Amino acid sequence: MAELVGKSYNPRGLLEKICLNPDDALSSDELWLCAWCYSCSRHCPQALKLPEIFLLMRKRAKEQGHADSYKRALRKIVDGVPLPLITTSVCFHPERASLDREKILEEITRIREEDLKEKRKVKEKASKGKVAVLGSGPAGLTVAYELRRKGYETAVFEALSEAGGMLWKCIPQNRLPREVLKKEIDFLNDLGVKIETKVAIGKNLNFKDLRKEGFKAVFVGVGAHKCQELEIEGKDLKGVVHALDFLWNVNSGEIVKVGKNVVVIGGGNVAVDAAKTALNLGADNVTILYRRSREEMPAIPWEVGEAENEGVKIEFLVAPRKVLGENGKVSGVECVRMQLGEPDESGRRKPIPIDGSNFKREANMVILAIGEMVDVAFLPKEIELNEDGTVWVNPVTMETSMRGVFAGGDVVTGPATVIEAVRAGKCAAASIDSYMQSLGGQF
Repeated sequence: MAELVGKSYNPRGLLEKICLNPDDALSSDELWLCAWCYSCSRHCPQALKLPEIFLLMRKRAKEQGHADSYKRALRKIVDGVPLPLITTSVCFHPERASLDREKILEEITRIREEDLKEKRKVKEKASKGKVAVLGSGPAGLTVAYELRRKGYETAVFEALSEAGGMLWKCIPQNRLPREVLKKEIDFLNDLGVKIETKVAIGKNLNFKDLRKEGFKAVFVGVGAHKCQELEIEGKDLKGVVHALDFLWNVNSGEIVKVGKNVVVIGGGNVAVDAAKTALNLGADNVTILYRRSREEMPAIPWEVGEAENEGVKIEFLVAPRKVLGENGKVSGVECVRMQLGEPDESGRRKPIPIDGSNFKREANMVILAIGEMVDVAFLPKEIELNEDGTVWVNPVTMETSMRGVFAGGDVVTGPATVIEAVRAGKCAAASIDSYMQSLGGQF
């Protein structure tokens, strides 16, 4: 958050303030700037879950009438965080402190409408150059927004039929209502950002075409839309679906039927979203199977807790061995108990099967959510990749190994949070601005 709102937010300093002078912390606007990414907790030697601590203080601040501190924070969010409607809905979660999310979104809209007249002046400026943005997820939209405000012509190319990338494809509507996403897209259109959907780079358009059209810089923010495969027997049975496809079908308005007993395999945020969605669609029982313990689970802890409160069951230290079927349809899952060994390359303790612990679980639908990968087959060979298939970038400038091509978001980090993608987009936009200026106006 420091990259987004400057020095206004320092979780370590805020924790010290809460411990030493809690009354002073209640009136601090930084109390409301935690975006629930848990980055601070993941790096805390004591593994303190600071978002939960801050939430308790938020509730107390609301009870004691410190409304001004929240209003100041809201202004900082609007000024410093691109896509404030989206990030407030998905990241800041005002409803967790018993605030009215709808009223807050209305307030953000009001503030932005007041600012829009000033921001629209960018349309009257002479163009500072053209920048192409590949992907309309949070990183791509942030880059387009930031550079458009600086006077660049920005064009966003999206392969899907709707703008928003993973925001549209995978985040359930109860977390991100489609009208909120549409308002954000409309705001970008009003600023003069051009967004073209159903344009797949490598199929409908390539990098040479972009150069011919006068784009002097390119930002790659295509996300991680490719499902990892689980190589087990029975994966092709009817009733086995990939989580990304499942969520996309639901979000696209299709009528999706779920089984009575649904098993979700995986432990990330997508697994949790898929499980909650299946429950909301009418499944009687939804169980997440995760091969490590709760502590190693990569999903955001609060989201896991909410899913459990809604009725999703989670079995830890369990891994699937095969999907069982009858007449070509899923009938169950054969599983094995696991124990944790030494840490692997991910830094988490490696799950090891326990001999003789196999058991069967009834299921008539299995959702695979074991991870998402980037699909970068369309990239020129000059762009280097990391060993895990993500795009290599200079950590300071976010420029790839190909001059004038920058990247950020999930395509660089692998699956991460919305606020982390927004931060990456803002950093990349600053670097692209510097790069364009270094060209000396030769557009």
